[in-house]
Amino acid sequence: MKTKSNRWHLLLREFFICMLVGVMALSGVTDSQAQSEPMKIGIIGTGKIGGTLARHWVKAGHEVFISSRHPENLQSLAQELGPKAHAGTPREAAAFGEVILVSVPYAAIPQIGNDYAAELAGKVILDTSNPFERRDGPMAAAALKQGAGKASAEFLKTNRLVRAYNCIPAAVLAGQATRTHDRIAIPIAGDDAEALAVAERLVRDSGFDPVVVGTLEDSRIFELGQPLATGQMTAAEMQQKLKELKKGTK
Repeated sequence: MKTKSNRWHLLLREFFICMLVGVMALSGVTDSQAQSEPMKIGIIGTGKIGGTLARHWVKAGHEVFISSRHPENLQSLAQELGPKAHAGTPREAAAFGEVILVSVPYAAIPQIGNDYAAELAGKVILDTSNPFERRDGPMAAAALKQGAGKASAEFLKTNRLVRAYNCIPAAVLAGQATRTHDRIAIPIAGDDAEALAVAERLVRDSGFDPVVVGTLEDSRIFELGQPLATGQMTAAEMQQKLKELKKGTK
């Protein structure tokens, strides 16, 4: 009888597990989503892009550390965002985050890679920065020739970099994140699958739809002035445009 009772308990347990999995599937909840936790995000460069993303991510439940060379100027934003926000130096942000957003003038990226190499090592880095030769000097032209994504990865000494948010206007990022239909797409690209998955999650949590374009080499297609850099496409429109572009290169 004891063996029979144990068998019934096992059968009941398996039945309830199957029921739970079914309910999760019907509700659109995956196992990874069910186990997902808020992330710690360090933001190096809290201008219009970095500051707006800090707001979106805190609203989504993440903890952020905003930073700049003048952290005293960020105290009011940190207070506005509440207990999930902290303000300080770029080094403190690099040490704090499990994910790092770099949103600075492009000429500053090599110094960030040198100064905070220990703090950044092994972390997922989202890079929003665009090279402008007029502002950043000759290094910008060299970065564009190589491809900004690959150049940033070399400067920051990482293979876990994802290009993201570099081609969406700040006003659109701030004002269009509440759409419930036809959400605007953010193209992303990277060489590390896990880093891309993290970026996809954070793009969704900021109120937009991620579209994985490919590797860092492929990120050239959404550099400023390129076909996917409109900041206005939906995910379906961007995926269709991407198919057309790939078909045209065959």
